[in-house]
Amino acid sequence: MSRIGKKPVTVPSGVTATIEGKQLSVKGPKGTLNLALRDEITYTLEDGGISVQPANETKQARAFWGMQRTMVQNLVTGVTDGFTKKLLITGVGYRAAAQGRKLKLQLGYSHDVDIEIPEGLEVKTPDQTTVEISGADKQKVGQLAAEIRRWRKPEPYKGKGIKYDGEYIFRKEGKKK
Repeated sequence: MSRIGKKPVTVPSGVTATIEGKQLSVKGPKGTLNLALRDEITYTLEDGGISVQPANETKQARAFWGMQRTMVQNLVTGVTDGFTKKLLITGVGYRAAAQGRKLKLQLGYSHDVDIEIPEGLEVKTPDQTTVEISGADKQKVGQLAAEIRRWRKPEPYKGKGIKYDGEYIFRKEGKKK
């Protein structure tokens, strides 16, 4: 039994949810998000919430149950509050600047790294060593943050690189003479 799946997803005021065929559409102040519905799960719109239940007692239906409920919750949270990831850049000469729909990174390469910002996401650089990615779709926000981080992962000796805010970098001691 899924403990997460048992709880219905509450839909706050100002947010509308509709099920049309195999699509769940959630509309709110931050935009509209869609989710393709699984056959193993039944979705019902009740007053003030969306209930997610397995359609049958197969192992696969029970495996999808909690995950699908969390995905529905992410849609509702995304259209009301949105999601934000914060990246911190550490290193001498490493910096970032948001210019229109591009993010320009200087990461110690012989060239600047230009990253296109996908539609529906917003990237801010409050200072040269901080990048804030925000948007309604949790998957897109996390994907862009991972692609930016991939250019310079934090290294364990000096801690240089791009890391998530709150991420712990295991530090190693260097060579000894």
